[in-house]
Amino acid sequence: MALKLMIQGTMSNAGKSFFSAALCRIFCEDGYSCAPFKSQNMALNSFITSEGLEMGRAQAMQAEAACVEPSVLMNPILLKPTSDVGSQVIVNGRVRGNMRASEYFRNKKQFIPEIMEAFNELDKKHDIIVIEGAGSPVELNLKADDIVNMGMAKLAGAPVLLVGDIDRGGIFAQLLGTLMLLEEDERRMVKGLVVNRFRGDKTLFNDGCRILEEKGNVPVAGVVPYIKCDIDDEDSLSDKLENREKGLVNIAVIRLPRMSNFTDFDVFTQYDGVSVSYVTKPSEISEADMIIIPGTKSTISDMKWLRESGIEAAVIRAAEKGVPVFGICGGYQMLGKIISDPDNTEGGGEIRGMGLLPCTTVFHLEKTRTQISGVMGNLTGPLAALSGKSFSGYEIHMGRTDVEGNCLSRFENGISDGCNVKNIYGSYVHGLFDSTEISREIIMALFKSKGLTYGGKAMSRQEYKETQYKLLADSVRANIDMKLIYKILNEKL
Repeated sequence: MALKLMIQGTMSNAGKSFFSAALCRIFCEDGYSCAPFKSQNMALNSFITSEGLEMGRAQAMQAEAACVEPSVLMNPILLKPTSDVGSQVIVNGRVRGNMRASEYFRNKKQFIPEIMEAFNELDKKHDIIVIEGAGSPVELNLKADDIVNMGMAKLAGAPVLLVGDIDRGGIFAQLLGTLMLLEEDERRMVKGLVVNRFRGDKTLFNDGCRILEEKGNVPVAGVVPYIKCDIDDEDSLSDKLENREKGLVNIAVIRLPRMSNFTDFDVFTQYDGVSVSYVTKPSEISEADMIIIPGTKSTISDMKWLRESGIEAAVIRAAEKGVPVFGICGGYQMLGKIISDPDNTEGGGEIRGMGLLPCTTVFHLEKTRTQISGVMGNLTGPLAALSGKSFSGYEIHMGRTDVEGNCLSRFENGISDGCNVKNIYGSYVHGLFDSTEISREIIMALFKSKGLTYGGKAMSRQEYKETQYKLLADSVRANIDMKLIYKILNEKL
């Protein structure tokens, strides 16, 4: 039976996912078989396992940090928002249906047997399980039916580390206020406090640690500095979405209202002189050397937003000037002529696409979920050098797209994917750019279009990720009391 440790936060984006990943890597380095777990995840960034099952991207990242294969057991419930009041509910990797928030909250305790079945399977296979909470454990209106914070800690019998974000201010209110609002039995489960994202000389916070320990009656396990670490982030509050810096080459990603899998484009930030910015205004596209339209959970709704915001017209103008435009998944569907949802899978209806690619999309109830690999076709336009290059990734979409023109790529099973006309490119493949062959050729082509030569190194995506996991683990290990962590792990609740 595994040892358990739960990481809860004082708020969303307090650093729970990163801190959990750091501990997963540290435990792995210390010789333990470790697995991440999050009972319920609400995110539009998802991953497809080797079995073709869907899980949250953060737990896939944490599994990678722990040096184990991602498994849907690590995230049995995934909620993918389709509107402000509803989500697609995915249970054990498969779509269970769409539910309004009120319906889900009324029924979510029914999922506890499936959550615990997944957790117990991990419990049999690993030495340590690092459990991640969601948001705050003291959302008082939600606590009665909680299955992801203290409710999960009790089900698992897991001691809790509470993480607060000092960079956002109010660290005493965050940590002490959270402890105060917990029930007495819940408060006893909190065995350590973590002050996250500290900037400057942390000895200046020695009095702060003393105050937290005296008033909270819980030891401070560490004061962790602000770590500039580039690993997959699922949160819509991610700092990378706010980047406005300009580079020698500028890639503009349209920040759709229901944007999904924005981690598809993280690879480009590895390249010197390249800036990736997420844009919401037509004016922000004017200096783009390449435009990417990402995936979305609500294609028709986001196509309306693209049109009404004026961004569609700006993208078309840029395309007419020869700027490469690349659509992934929902973005690929938007580049076509028609998007139709006759079965009401994402809200129903039909809409005219941008008309930049000769293809039409019809949504169906069955979701495509599979890992794939293949080679690029004979491409035209500024990215023609991608022709014949190998790639791997995964598909995750509801629609089927009929293509009249040149296909973008061909999978190993012989099925064609995507479409290419001149400087317009579309594909269903998430992770396509993670191939070093693909990303490097794109960057070289973009530099060439500006009369420049790219001379930087091209580290593989996996090698780069390993450097970032090591940076994260080393930084956390140096600033956390690991003796206390192991003591907490072995304590009986």
